[in-house]
Amino acid sequence: MSLVRYNSDRNLRSFDSFFDNFFNNNMTDMIGSDQRQFTQPSVNIKETEDNFDIEVAAPGLTKEQFNIDVEDNVLTISAEQKSENEDSNDNYTRREFSYSSFKRSFNLPDTIQDDAIEAKYEDGVLRLTLPKKEEAKPQPPRRIEIG
Repeated sequence: MSLVRYNSDRNLRSFDSFFDNFFNNNMTDMIGSDQRQFTQPSVNIKETEDNFDIEVAAPGLTKEQFNIDVEDNVLTISAEQKSENEDSNDNYTRREFSYSSFKRSFNLPDTIQDDAIEAKYEDGVLRLTLPKKEEAKPQPPRRIEIG
């Protein structure tokens, strides 16, 4: 028979990590879920000479589920998705509710024509075009004559 030294620190750490993991996970992680969970969607922003292009990856939505607002030079893109499923059999009724949403806000520079912003949603990507004001666009060089 051999003696093994008891390390109380190691056992306490594993016990603490068990509770940390248990309380930091949400319920769907523990029991599983087939419902879609939104996270912040990925966003690409590209600047061209005439405008800014924003692409938001949000597959599985319809264009009616999006809200796009501009207020005080802040562009806000949000979406929410709600669903309710009911399954009835002889002995039971099962109802499932699902709600998912996201919201992204962007500070717009003063050089944007906020009344001419256009949006299009296709193939799971929301595309916004934010045109620049004329004075913000690059001007071609001009020659100044010496008098």
